[in-house]
Amino acid sequence: MGNSSEQYLKPNVIQSIKRLDLKAQFIIKGFMHGLHASPLHGFSVEFSEHRKYSQGDDPRDIDWLVYAKTDKYYIKKFEAETNLTGYLVVDASRSMGYTYRQNMTKFDYSICLTAALAYLMIHQQDPVGLITFNEKIRRSLAPKSKRTQLGTILSILANLKPDGQTDVAASLDQLAGMLKHASLIMVFSDLLGDQDEILKTLYRLRHSGHDVILFHILDEAEVYFPFFGRVELEDPETLQRLTGDADSLKKDYCAALEEYRHRFRRECNATKIDYVELDTSIPFDKALLEYLISRSNRR
Repeated sequence: MGNSSEQYLKPNVIQSIKRLDLKAQFIIKGFMHGLHASPLHGFSVEFSEHRKYSQGDDPRDIDWLVYAKTDKYYIKKFEAETNLTGYLVVDASRSMGYTYRQNMTKFDYSICLTAALAYLMIHQQDPVGLITFNEKIRRSLAPKSKRTQLGTILSILANLKPDGQTDVAASLDQLAGMLKHASLIMVFSDLLGDQDEILKTLYRLRHSGHDVILFHILDEAEVYFPFFGRVELEDPETLQRLTGDADSLKKDYCAALEEYRHRFRRECNATKIDYVELDTSIPFDKALLEYLISRSNRR
């Protein structure tokens, strides 16, 4: 895919996003409503309390049910609906530019998921912003709900080359320090790094009242290890190389990857973080739809 936002606004990509919306409107609405209405995450719309009617208040706000019970005039203090603010947090480190044989790199795949979620949030009139990072935050776009925000997000991402080493934990810590209100944090990363440190900063985000969705995006080859015979493997960030026999490496590699994912699965489940395992062989619209359905079913 070339370096222009038009690549990500191609008719087939936009049609996939719109088809997703049409195919599952009730699921998506339920998903977004669940985020808005969940008291756990602080996005509830409710009458917080009553107070006595005083001169100057609008008589139309009197709660007549309370009056019937108490014979006194009370009005509802209405807590206005708070828009759900979303942040799309995209790993733009060098390793995200890797692909073995897919048309899309992990970074391209992240952009398509980002486009779909931005579209859905803006469609719901919820403001959404963008954060890109490698060792630290590289770019920050303030949340907006304007229709033009989708094009702005994609333009930034399309002109960004995945580069540099990654520090997921430090970047998410930096983000946590920037946020003043409880938000929806959607992270797209291959999560290469110190797992203990990454989990620690995810706990911090949850403890601060944020709703976190962690999209763990790997290349198909990183999941299935489709190599045979003598291979030379290169770390995409440090560029260190390892030569060995693929058949003897495969068992240990797959076991280590499964343990790594299993720990994220277990820890995220315990702290009510959504952990979504993806690889680039899964069509992004199908992956997102399955996730939305599974989340809706859990509510």
